[in-house]
Order: sequence, then C-alpha cells, then structure tokens
Amino acid sequence: MGKDELANLIEKLRGWGELHGPVKKGKFHSFERFDSIDEIDLNYTRTMIPPKKYFTRPREAIMRVNLRKGYELLEEDPKRIVLFGLHACDINAMKIMDSIYIDEFPDPYYAERRRNSFIVGLSCIPDEECFCKSMGTDYAYDGFDLFLHDIGDAYIIRVGTERGLELIRGLDLRKPSKDSLKKLADSERKRSSMFKKELLSSHLPDIADSLHDSDAWKEYIDRCLGCGSCTLVCPTCRCYDVSEYVDLNMENGFRMRRWDSCFLRSHALVAGGLNFRPTRADRFVHRYNCKSAVNRVTNLPYCVGCGRCTVFCPAEIDHVEVLNSVWGVVR
Repeated sequence: MGKDELANLIEKLRGWGELHGPVKKGKFHSFERFDSIDEIDLNYTRTMIPPKKYFTRPREAIMRVNLRKGYELLEEDPKRIVLFGLHACDINAMKIMDSIYIDEFPDPYYAERRRNSFIVGLSCIPDEECFCKSMGTDYAYDGFDLFLHDIGDAYIIRVGTERGLELIRGLDLRKPSKDSLKKLADSERKRSSMFKKELLSSHLPDIADSLHDSDAWKEYIDRCLGCGSCTLVCPTCRCYDVSEYVDLNMENGFRMRRWDSCFLRSHALVAGGLNFRPTRADRFVHRYNCKSAVNRVTNLPYCVGCGRCTVFCPAEIDHVEVLNSVWGVVR
C-alpha cells in the first residue's frame, strides 16, 4: 500500500470504531483520540503511558451498593476503538496482559474492552533506550489485527486476524513485489543492527530467583525515590487496589478499583499493620524480580524492553544498567 493511500485505510478503520493513535503532547507522546491522520505522529518512539490504559482503567467504579436494594455490578457499554500505530513491544505486552486478565482468571471488564478493540501495529526505529531485541519482543508474530511495515515509500501490511482481513477488503491493495519484500528484509536487518542497549536476558531467571539479598543493589536503591513512576508507565505492571466508600447516610456506597504500585509502601500493608515489604530496598528488588520473571503463557519476560521506566525515572535509574551490573557483581 502506497503511503498516499494510508488515508483510505484510516477511513475504513473509522467505520469500525473510534480512532486512537500516538499524538505528540509537548515533549512526549500519548495515545489519544484523533480524527485526521495529520493529528498523529507515526515516527514516535514510545508513549509515556502504554496502551494498557484502555483496558485496565487508572480508576473505575465497579460496584454500587444500596442498603435496601443490595449491590449492583457496574457494567459499561463499551465502545469499539481502533488503536492505531502500536509498536511490537507494546503488542507483546498486551499479550502478557491478556494471559493474566483473560486466560488465567478472566476479568469481565478487561475482556470486554479487548473484544471491542482493533489493533493496528506499526514498525519502528529504536532509540538509545530501547532493548526489546534483548527481550525477544522486537517483532510481533501475532496479537494484532493488522500490522504496517514501513519500507520507505509504502507499507507492507501483515494480516493477523480474520476481522483484519475483512476490514481491508475493498481497498486497492497489491501483493508485495520482490523488490518490496527485499526492502522489507533489508529494513528489518538494518533495524536489528540499530539497537545500542543490550540486556543479558538469559540470566534474568537467576537474578530473580537467587540474588534478592545481594549488596550489588545498594547503589541503585540509594538513588531510588520510591515514587512508583516506573510501574505506572510499564506496559505489563498490573497491580491494582480495591477500596470501598460509604456515604454519610450509611445507605449508599461504591467499590472503586484503581492502579496501584508495588513501589509504594502502602501496597504491601495488610491487616494488623504488617507490611511484608517495609523498606524501599525490599520494594526495589521485588520490582526487578517481578520484571525478570517469565510469563508461562507467552514464554516472554514480564519486561518487554520498551525503555519507559528508564526514560521517565526522575532519579535516572537505567533498568538495563541495574540488571547487568548486579549480574556482573554476583556471578
């Protein structure tokens, strides 16, 4: 598909659902609703908040209670949305989230929103903080409806689902020529050589399982502010808190679910005042152990190498540097 034909695809997608894509806001990018292709930036590297915000809301009421009427589960009427321009790392992150919220213990809110989403992937160029190649998430084999590979003057479209195939019917598309396929292969090789940051990912299980008490963490723990920003921008962090609120009349109340962070002291606080991760050091190491573990459904680490935690850390703590340094000290 020629790049001048992208607007035709956008119009077809508009017929499927509300359009959302990478919009530049100041220095950063965010997935936002858009109407015109001129509003989105297809050359972006990463957004601050990952696409998980569409499926696990930062805050949502899930139940209403009345003393006389009992409780009522709050079920929204989900609108259909098109997420346009997701990179491979975020698509692989969504597969991990699906394995948690759908495959193991189905969450009806998440599952319904995923059913009503249409995913369009887009190839990308890594910057100095990307390390998805080390994590095996630099290519999306599935998890999308359509995927657009930029080969310079055109896009090669991969179809991932039946509904993706159905959507592009009627568009004036052509089978890729040998020259186009060569351009794709050349661009993928060039992209693979552009990754500057490498994580020794083969050692991640060892770090997660046996290095919890190592002094090698201390330098980074001392720098950490414990603010939790790394978990909020992570595409696979999924901790949440459930709170219940009651009106002053003691007749009405509601249950609220919101994002939480294992970096916050309150996260591990339980009944009786016990906190099973009382120190910042406990929480710091736990977070790295969590990201180093391997998801048993996707067989991918819970870290997909998007680089958000490093880019948006106010203490400038580098995720790759931490794990490589810890492994270098204790091995």
